[in-house]
Amino acid sequence: MDNPTSEESIERLLQLSDRVFRELLPIVPQQLLEMDLTMPQLKVVLLLFLNGSMRMSALASSLGVTLATATGIIDRLVEHSLVIRQSSPDDRRVVLCQLSDKGQKLTGGLWQTARQRARRLLEAVDPSRLKLIGQALEALSEAGVMAKKEDNQPPQP
Repeated sequence: MDNPTSEESIERLLQLSDRVFRELLPIVPQQLLEMDLTMPQLKVVLLLFLNGSMRMSALASSLGVTLATATGIIDRLVEHSLVIRQSSPDDRRVVLCQLSDKGQKLTGGLWQTARQRARRLLEAVDPSRLKLIGQALEALSEAGVMAKKEDNQPPQP
């Protein structure tokens, strides 16, 4: 198979990315287990970390739950001091949720742990191959921006 099809190439890359993620993840799950959060609460924390401040209705939609269920999840996260809930300055009927300092510290710590693990993996790569990895990551990032434009979603920072 000298010239793999695009589908075969994509499948090979997905298999490789699975292997890379398995190398990156061993540290993170222990931290997640220590968080004492339910899966819906963890999903909200991760959504807020990735998207910043979000409307309560957008959180409910992202989770696929009712507004009342999302409100209950947020109530518990507020009790844990992980989330701050406030009214929109433009429209007091709109409830905005964002991570508190404690929530930012928690998710930032997870992010940093994953970054440190990725750094160790990259440091083990031959320097001549780092440029290739950088080019591949740039291509994926550009594809992500294009996909979001097609989906009418705002790009992530």
